[in-house]
Amino acid sequence: MAVAFRGGRGGVGSGQSTGLRSFFSYRIFISALFSFLFLATFSVVLNSSRHQPHQDHTLPSMGNAYMQRTFLALQSDPLKTRLDLIHKQATDHLTLVNAYAAYARKLKLDASKQLKLFEDLAINFSDLQSKPGLKSAVSDSGNALEEDSFRQLEKEVKDKVKTARMMIVESKESYDTQLKIQKLKDTIFAVQEQLTKAKKNGAVASLISAKSVPKSLHCLAMRLVGERISNPEKYKDAPPDPAAEDPTLYHYAIFSDNVIAVSVVVRSVVMNAEEPWKHVFHVVTDRMNLAAMKVWFKMRPLDRGAHVEIKSVEDFKFLNSSYAPVLRQLESAKLQKFYFENQAENATKDSHNLKFKNPKYLSMLNHLRFYLPEMYPKLNKILFLDDDVVVQKDVTGLWKINLDGKVNGAVETCFGSFHRYGQYLNFSHPLIKGSFNPNACAWAFGMNIFDLNAWRREKCTDQYHYWQNLNEDRTLWKLGTLPPGLITFYSKTKSLDKSWHVLGLGYNPGVSMDEIRNAGVIHYNGNMKPWLDIAMNQYKSLWTKYVDNEMEFVQMCNFGL
Repeated sequence: MAVAFRGGRGGVGSGQSTGLRSFFSYRIFISALFSFLFLATFSVVLNSSRHQPHQDHTLPSMGNAYMQRTFLALQSDPLKTRLDLIHKQATDHLTLVNAYAAYARKLKLDASKQLKLFEDLAINFSDLQSKPGLKSAVSDSGNALEEDSFRQLEKEVKDKVKTARMMIVESKESYDTQLKIQKLKDTIFAVQEQLTKAKKNGAVASLISAKSVPKSLHCLAMRLVGERISNPEKYKDAPPDPAAEDPTLYHYAIFSDNVIAVSVVVRSVVMNAEEPWKHVFHVVTDRMNLAAMKVWFKMRPLDRGAHVEIKSVEDFKFLNSSYAPVLRQLESAKLQKFYFENQAENATKDSHNLKFKNPKYLSMLNHLRFYLPEMYPKLNKILFLDDDVVVQKDVTGLWKINLDGKVNGAVETCFGSFHRYGQYLNFSHPLIKGSFNPNACAWAFGMNIFDLNAWRREKCTDQYHYWQNLNEDRTLWKLGTLPPGLITFYSKTKSLDKSWHVLGLGYNPGVSMDEIRNAGVIHYNGNMKPWLDIAMNQYKSLWTKYVDNEMEFVQMCNFGL
């Protein structure tokens, strides 16, 4: 038990002394370690400060390196930092230039000049970096730099960098796909804007050319009037011709203020007629051109016994604003305002409706076609011709066509979805929508054979008046005579063979010459009338061959035919 007891006591004392020794030994070890680290650090600092030039390329890569760079920065040349900066800029831009040069080679661009510039610039940068002054200054940080040499070097590098940046900015348009796509879109948009503007300007110019009176036409009218004034006895009105009311003859209605155009229409009919003495022409013009028209046909009477009757609109006394709604509308201030107020200013803004600004729509001559039965009460049939047509063959066969009780014989113009009623009338209006079929085929004015007896029976003029009154505010259709014609003769029109009437010679250069040769009547509908300088040359000779060039005033007025 004693042994056990001593062992117990001795074990306790020995444990306590061992713990104390361990504790003091640990503290001594830690103190010594910190002292050693402090001395080592201080020694390194002193050594690095004393031997700085020899340790520049052997700096440690950990925390001590940061301290070393800090001390170096405090003792370095003030120009050294700027030199490092421009050296870095030159290196970076050399990399960019080489990258763009490589990309240009890869794409095999045709811009060889641009590629050469990049390559030359890269060589310049390389030469600049290999200069002895720059190379030694960068590699030897202990030597001081000369101010003048440095400034010259800095200027040279900055100039090269500026050139490189400019070239890279310009080249981005070639290499940046998104930028190129956007630029292409902008170009397309700009071209479309220019095209739209050019079309509007072209429409205005075409309209001005079409509606202006050419100098030659004005000259001809003045010469004819002057002839009447000089020889009043020679041009007295002749007594009425009985043939004008003979229903057994072939009658034509031509309404125009253009003397030369009317003469061509009449002459073409007479020259191609088999029995010209059976043909009667009813020419109606306005008061201003009545004298000139009468003098022309007095000086150049029709050959082979054909007849001509010349009147003015004012000779038909029933045509007044109380009877004809179109006359009342033409005289209204509202319509005058539509035509004349700010017309020049709005010409390019409303190109879609520009054609309706043509002054022919203000002339009653354009609307006389709806009063044929009242104008010629003793006739049974009449062939209506526009003044811009040429008759190429005997057309008496039109009088022999059975119209099946219809009023109007005309050539239809629809094909596919084009030239249907829906293009001429406002089918958003309930009256139009409920009365007509938008897919009904349209037909052409310009050569129409009218059965005047069927017209009277169907009371077509009353129908025309009804719809014309409803359209005073132009909500059913725009101006013109074709839309009211389509309405008035809806389901009352007989379709004729297309060879009777070939259209488009005033706007369409693609009309087939075979169609023209086989046509009974060719029509210069459109702005490029054959008596204008803007006429299409391929069709002009078909009209000019019927011009009476032997007439002295035609030669004097220089028609240039």
